[in-house]
Amino acid sequence: MQKKIIVITGGPGTGKTTLLNSLIAKGFCCYPEISRAITLAAQKEGIEQLFLENPLLFSELLLNGRKEQFENALKETANLIFIDRGLPDIIGYMDYIGDTYPDYFKKCCRETVYSQVFSLPPWEEIYETDEARYENFEQAKAIHQKIVAAYEKLGYKPIEIPKDTVENRIRFILESIEQ
Repeated sequence: MQKKIIVITGGPGTGKTTLLNSLIAKGFCCYPEISRAITLAAQKEGIEQLFLENPLLFSELLLNGRKEQFENALKETANLIFIDRGLPDIIGYMDYIGDTYPDYFKKCCRETVYSQVFSLPPWEEIYETDEARYENFEQAKAIHQKIVAAYEKLGYKPIEIPKDTVENRIRFILESIEQ
């Protein structure tokens, strides 16, 4: 089997972390979302929401971290690796806030090619905010649309995962992975 690096994406609060944690529990190799760690580290430095206060710095930190995740995934012995958000998510968020970003962001996205992309749709019944997720549900839906559009502009065809139990979502993903 050829190595497959699969992105699980979607707007905030769609169940990505829960899904990845369940995949980990089943023995799959998974890389966690790193934006929460960047946000919490900035909060320890007294910056409440680094993405809101300095979106370009936040996005550069994400770009470097996600590129490193991809490079590490290439070195994994596992042939199937799941990543919580990919590089194009950064462009989706920057497009959402209407901010500009250097051309190397898109260049990096074009050079880092994922095997497949799965998208979790906005789901109001499971959506909740916390110390790192400040968006309301309407904002989360708009972010989701920008993220999917960013992947599509790069030639990906994100597969939407149905709103269902975690087990059924995992089954859907595993059955939909291209051989």
